[in-house]
Amino acid sequence: MPAIAFRPRLLDALRGYNRALLRADLMAGVTVGIVALPLAMAFAIASGVPPQAGIFTAVIAGALAAALGGTRLCVTGPTGAFIVILYGIVSKYGVANLLICTFMAGAMLVLMGVCRLGQVIRFFPMPLITGFTNGIAVLIFLTQLKDFFGLPIAKMPSGFFAVIAELSRHFSGLHWPTTLLSSALLLLILLWPRRLNRLLPSPFAALVLATLATMLFDLPVATLGSRFGGIPQGLPAPAGLDLNPAHLSDLLAPAFTIALLGAIESLLCAVVVDSLTADRHDANQELIGQGIANMVVPFFGGIPATGAVVRSVTNIGNGARTPLAAVFHAALLLLVLLLAAPLAAHVPLAALAAILVSVALKMGDWDIRKARQFPRHDTLVLVVTFVLTVAFDLTVAVEIGLLMAAVFFIRSMASHTGFRRLLPEHAQLFERHSIAGKSVPDGCAAFRVEGALFFGAADSVDIILREAPRARAVILQLHRLVLLDTSGLLALEALRARLAEQGKTLILCGAADEVMAMLEGSRLAERLGEGNLQPDLTSALRRAEAVLTDGVVWG
Repeated sequence: MPAIAFRPRLLDALRGYNRALLRADLMAGVTVGIVALPLAMAFAIASGVPPQAGIFTAVIAGALAAALGGTRLCVTGPTGAFIVILYGIVSKYGVANLLICTFMAGAMLVLMGVCRLGQVIRFFPMPLITGFTNGIAVLIFLTQLKDFFGLPIAKMPSGFFAVIAELSRHFSGLHWPTTLLSSALLLLILLWPRRLNRLLPSPFAALVLATLATMLFDLPVATLGSRFGGIPQGLPAPAGLDLNPAHLSDLLAPAFTIALLGAIESLLCAVVVDSLTADRHDANQELIGQGIANMVVPFFGGIPATGAVVRSVTNIGNGARTPLAAVFHAALLLLVLLLAAPLAAHVPLAALAAILVSVALKMGDWDIRKARQFPRHDTLVLVVTFVLTVAFDLTVAVEIGLLMAAVFFIRSMASHTGFRRLLPEHAQLFERHSIAGKSVPDGCAAFRVEGALFFGAADSVDIILREAPRARAVILQLHRLVLLDTSGLLALEALRARLAEQGKTLILCGAADEVMAMLEGSRLAERLGEGNLQPDLTSALRRAEAVLTDGVVWG
């Protein structure tokens, strides 16, 4: 495997950088920073960690991924996709082990990039991605109902059934001031005019208005100050990770889930950005950049980060030109930490809950009419992945969803593999091969192999023995064979051996370059015998005539 060239997109962007580009990047970065501030705090709280952890993540990971990644305009930070996973890790293993999981996931992302797995990750089927994205959206919605309605729940459990049971037990304790405030803010976010969104993003507007209302009217609602004591000013000093080797095996699975989801989210975000800008990202470099960012943030108390579609689209819409726009977004958040951290104590939790409920509503693809356009097996993958994500675990959902998608794909590929017998009346075919007026020689049977001859369809070669029991020479035309694997080679070898036992000859012809290379590189070409691997049908038919005339059997 060739070594990957480590070349962040920022290096290319800095060539010819000028004042006009700086102005455009700075304005875009400031706007994205305003969007990111409430989201970073909301995602952190929903993940079971203090609000400042989200801001630390957006600052550090946002700057590092922009500087070291393989995209030009993507913005990195904490995202809603991680909430359910992170909350489960914190509930089961604690915050210290979440930091270790984040570091391990970052190392896995770097390894994915070094091993050039960037393109492979993008081949995850869309029904699978839609299924777990909708499932995550439902779980985010449910976990925010506690703060949205001000329910007297000390700590939300993890797991769908436990959350439903806890909400049902405490729903009679609904707090009306909190409910009215969060409902008003949710309507404000959802109904905020698009033309104003570029000037003042709706989540930030909701955060500012809710904070001012809480300060001016002394609203009886829970705030960041009452729950967390506010947020500290500035970034913390880096600290070591509290590594317990006994937990490493337990943390491997959740770390891999974080890495896999982070890779999918980041590369999907890169694809969206490419579609809007006619750009082309470097998937492997992006995985390395994201991995390094996630390896660094745990030392500052941060949580996993990935490319964020909404922030990236906002970045593009506000005129960003280079990765420095994302660096400026991180710088603005750092400035907020340094100058305005004391004001965060007045931010009501209802505002952050309303923001996350709006994220959940916008995050999912709820148009069920689209399912009518899907093949039934794709709809089944989507539904099963959705149900497993909501009811059980994202890791299980992805594993089973991938397995189902793979099985359906194999079955579909196998169903498109066929052997079409070439009969004497196929005059046009034989005219093209300069043997017009002649049919297939007596004692010869010719077949065209179509599709893929692989482990899922290798047993289909038995059709040939049934279709031509009296033929003494069998021709397989391979020019429409798109895939041949080891199982397919073994099936051809078994066919050759069975024909040879009966004194018959197998002739292969018309193979494409890759298939021909496999045939010649295996022992099959040698066992076929000299002259029984031909470049085209004309040569194969002439070879069959010679074999039948001479009575020679090869193999």
